[in-house]
Amino acid sequence: MSSFSVSRVALVSILVLLATNAIISSEASKGQKLKKTEMSFYMHDWETPTKEENVTNIIIAGKPQTKWYILTFGSLFAYDDAITTTIDRKSTELGRAHGIYVNTALDGSDLHILVSFLFTNKAYNGSTIEIQGADRLLQPTREVSVVSGTGKFRLARGWASIETVFLDIPQSNAILRWNLTVFHY
Repeated sequence: MSSFSVSRVALVSILVLLATNAIISSEASKGQKLKKTEMSFYMHDWETPTKEENVTNIIIAGKPQTKWYILTFGSLFAYDDAITTTIDRKSTELGRAHGIYVNTALDGSDLHILVSFLFTNKAYNGSTIEIQGADRLLQPTREVSVVSGTGKFRLARGWASIETVFLDIPQSNAILRWNLTVFHY
């Protein structure tokens, strides 16, 4: 097959994919107005148990022959954290944050995060918001992308800012304030 034929096949394939995506997007939002939802909540991330908290974050893997730690390049974590209305863990639980993060910076300063916020509260029960991006965890406020959603957040997009409001470095426990701006149908 000549390079011209391969290029034509590739171009046609790309055009078909783009057309399919446009049709799916327009069908999914047909007759619906784009909505904007802003919300704030707190994520309780506990690697070390306390009297009040169970472990909700575990380290899975890391760089060979080094201490596996959040600030070490290559460290990979999985978590199932509570999300609540206030910094107090006993405040109303909105749902759970399920996900993974891996330290992706040689100097240990950045995480790549994947988060699924699974809502169980009355307003958004069964809905999810998906987050992905670079968390520059040494900065006071960081911004990541809202990349998708389900239920009441179908076809979500937007952004989220993250602020560490409590940090216990020796125990690797933290509380993060999330502020989300989400556009959805």
